[in-house]
Amino acid sequence: MLTILGFAMIATFLVLIMMKKMSPIAALVLIPALFCVAVGQGAQLGDYVIEGVGTLAPTAAMLMFAIVYFGVMIDVGLFDPIVRGILRFCKADPMRIVIGTALLAAVVSLDGDGSTTFMITVSAMYPLYKRLKMSLVVMTGVAATANGVMNTLPWGGPTARAATALKVDAADIFVPMIPALAVGLLAVILLACVLGRRERKRLGMLTLDEALVTEPETVLVGAGSGGDRLTKAPKGTGGAGTEGAGAEGTEEDEEDEEFKGLDPDRSTLRPKLYWFNAGLTVALLAAMILELMPIPVLFLLGAALALTVNFPHMPDQRARIAAHADNVLNVSGMVFAAAVFTGVLTGTGMVEHMADWLVGAIPDGMGPHMAIVTGVLSLPLTYFMSNDGFYFGVLPVLAEAGAAHGVSPLEVARASIVGQPLHMSSPLVPAVYVLVGMAKVEFGDHTRFTVKWAVLTSLVVLGAGILFGII
Repeated sequence: MLTILGFAMIATFLVLIMMKKMSPIAALVLIPALFCVAVGQGAQLGDYVIEGVGTLAPTAAMLMFAIVYFGVMIDVGLFDPIVRGILRFCKADPMRIVIGTALLAAVVSLDGDGSTTFMITVSAMYPLYKRLKMSLVVMTGVAATANGVMNTLPWGGPTARAATALKVDAADIFVPMIPALAVGLLAVILLACVLGRRERKRLGMLTLDEALVTEPETVLVGAGSGGDRLTKAPKGTGGAGTEGAGAEGTEEDEEDEEFKGLDPDRSTLRPKLYWFNAGLTVALLAAMILELMPIPVLFLLGAALALTVNFPHMPDQRARIAAHADNVLNVSGMVFAAAVFTGVLTGTGMVEHMADWLVGAIPDGMGPHMAIVTGVLSLPLTYFMSNDGFYFGVLPVLAEAGAAHGVSPLEVARASIVGQPLHMSSPLVPAVYVLVGMAKVEFGDHTRFTVKWAVLTSLVVLGAGILFGII
């Protein structure tokens, strides 16, 4: 019964948010509460929620101060050179912009933290997507999938968990998987090409100067379908091919406001402190990778130092904190709401029963192919449960079943990480709320668009692993 109710709870949550019948925060809180009562454990709901909040509190704290820190770094112009470099590469071509999104997300993912990756990627790319009227779910989908492939780095989390759970060396898991993961990253770039070509066909192209220069009396609108170039039209006009342009030009005004993130004359720039801010960021990321301190503590110290040095006057500090308060509240609220979902899922025993059912459903004849089975199961299991639950709860059982048929624990461990491209869009991953929150994309829209491409990417990694004899 717990197995059925567990799957029903997850399915109900996904359906409601994808159909936009409930907001993610409301769904994350109310649906598990109702199912907790349905399984007859309503009296323990408070304990489950407190336990879930306690587990995710460090993550919420990390995200709160990381958003403030990187928000300040964006304000003072630390990432402006990156944005300019991307603009030079993209040349206002939608296809190049989507490819640039994938490349930027992959490079920044080297720090091993998804939230950091999404904050930097969205901050750099969002203004360009808005100005060219490109689909924002394309940005979030490509960024999440690229980060999912890179999340398999030994310091990214899943590989270390698999190594710990099966008592093997993380390098023995990751290094042989590099060719398969490289194929997966290539698949993401190819996906970016396909999606970019679709956006190019829908919107056309601009020159770089046309994309960056906006005269006071004009805005950029679509001139037509197909490969037509985008042209300028007076504010308030619809223009053929213009998507959502209002009679009063309200959307264009909003767009101009959003695009000011690239304003080279904004008052928050601190060019004389550029190398201090760059050094502080490098030191912060290095300390995070070396695990010198807990990540929440590092970002707390970093945010305090960045605010104090760049904005020594109290009114300026308050203004910067207020400027990023919306993102902080949305993301931290989403994390604590997710704590209710995970707390109930774990506390009631639903996760355990679901995992046992899936493992028990594997036919005996599949024993010699347990590595492949693990790879396939890693997709739904890492999507519907946390990495901790999968790697420490399910993976040892799968490895034991494989060992009885002569399958090496290393093969099972390697196969277990192929589901990460899909995992990074799971509603149980706090970083994904940073991504959709900063990109101003509905979580349901992101899920509906991304899941199919993330599944395809995961299967490409698995197929490459089998083809190369790694799995």
